[in-house]
Amino acid sequence: MAHEPQTRMEKIVSLAKRRGFVFPGSELYGGLAGFYDFGPLGSELKFNIKQAWWKANVLERDDIFGLSTAIIMNPKVWEASGHVAGFSDPLIECKICHQRFRADHKDDIHQHSMDHYRNLHPEGGVGQIIPYTQIFMPSRQFNLMFKTFVGPIEDETSIAYLRPETAGGIFVNFRNVLDTMRVKVPFGIAQIGRAFRNEINPKDFVFRTREFEQMELEYFVKPGDDERAFQEWVSVRLAWYKRIGLNNVHSREQSADERAHYAKATIDIEYDFPFGRKEIEGISNRGDFDLKAHSREGDGMSYFNEETKRRFVPYVIEPSAGVERILFALLCDAYHEEDDRIVLKLHPGIAPYKIAVFPLLRNKPGLVKKAEEIYRGLKKHFSVAWDDRGNIGKRYYCQDEIGTPWCVTVDFQTLEDDTVTVRDRDTMQQERVPASELDQYFNEKPIASPTR
Repeated sequence: MAHEPQTRMEKIVSLAKRRGFVFPGSELYGGLAGFYDFGPLGSELKFNIKQAWWKANVLERDDIFGLSTAIIMNPKVWEASGHVAGFSDPLIECKICHQRFRADHKDDIHQHSMDHYRNLHPEGGVGQIIPYTQIFMPSRQFNLMFKTFVGPIEDETSIAYLRPETAGGIFVNFRNVLDTMRVKVPFGIAQIGRAFRNEINPKDFVFRTREFEQMELEYFVKPGDDERAFQEWVSVRLAWYKRIGLNNVHSREQSADERAHYAKATIDIEYDFPFGRKEIEGISNRGDFDLKAHSREGDGMSYFNEETKRRFVPYVIEPSAGVERILFALLCDAYHEEDDRIVLKLHPGIAPYKIAVFPLLRNKPGLVKKAEEIYRGLKKHFSVAWDDRGNIGKRYYCQDEIGTPWCVTVDFQTLEDDTVTVRDRDTMQQERVPASELDQYFNEKPIASPTR
């Protein structure tokens, strides 16, 4: 019996594991739902995404400052922000197999109902209406925060939480950054870090997981300037995705019943994944909700304007992006099947390796020595791979699959005139370049940074 062809999603997930981008977490012991490990190439890709974001939002600007805060904070932080009381999703549980779903994921629930209903009533028609109450228990709220304990005694006084977002650490340090950096509103604080959510039903590979990294930025503005700043940040963030080579990106404004109760407006940046158009970043005008929630006695989180001699609580614009979701979108967007090869057409500044160096034959000492010399020279300035496995065709195939933009081959002509063959990943065109000019050659390529 012939096997069904793999779907695009299955092909991308397979490549991600086969080539060292993403591994199932704890795979040796059967895995753990909602957790993934990132292999050598996945770690490089994540690092490049974060570096590109940090460069664009911190290093290239004078009004934004970086921060790195603790994963576990005083639980009062999450009480003040409303997470302890209200950070929850509606949970619905199957009466038959006790599998749990988010009650607002209607497609998943419907499919699960159909599967069970057909087993219970094989005579039922495909178009028949499914009585959910026959399959599912009543919906209830489920808090998404991971609870833990600080100290040797596990009691009510030692309860703490793994942070469900990185923004909380930014808000409680607003006054510290304001005072130590001697800045004026408008200004921003940026942070990249891990967050944890006890998702009811993690799914779609690394799109919805229980441990993930966020790239969050809180930009503080004067009330009245918030709408203009919000629109500016939407434009800035959409432009950034183009610079890192991510296509099929769209912006969608959330309706009033979708967005958080305190948000004046929210735009979702979405990508067309194989399983549908989904959010990879949210940009929200959060008003003054957060700083007021964390205000202490007196002036608390307010800001004194020296020019107007007036005090106000800043409004905040929040672009919040998921690293793993962007990585997944990049893999999906870059994945191409062309004739007899698979190629990841990643932007050179994002690709894990920029260059691969080969000796034409691994059993010719002269070729190997020269290739190693070139490899070590380039490695001082670029992320470079060494590959001498199999024949030259297999090496090209491997480097195409992992997205390496250029391959340098040392052949017998190299030993005569000191030129090498440089092959372009996307066009597969080859040209001879003097070995002594390789640094200059690649410095003229868009390797160093996709935000340049």
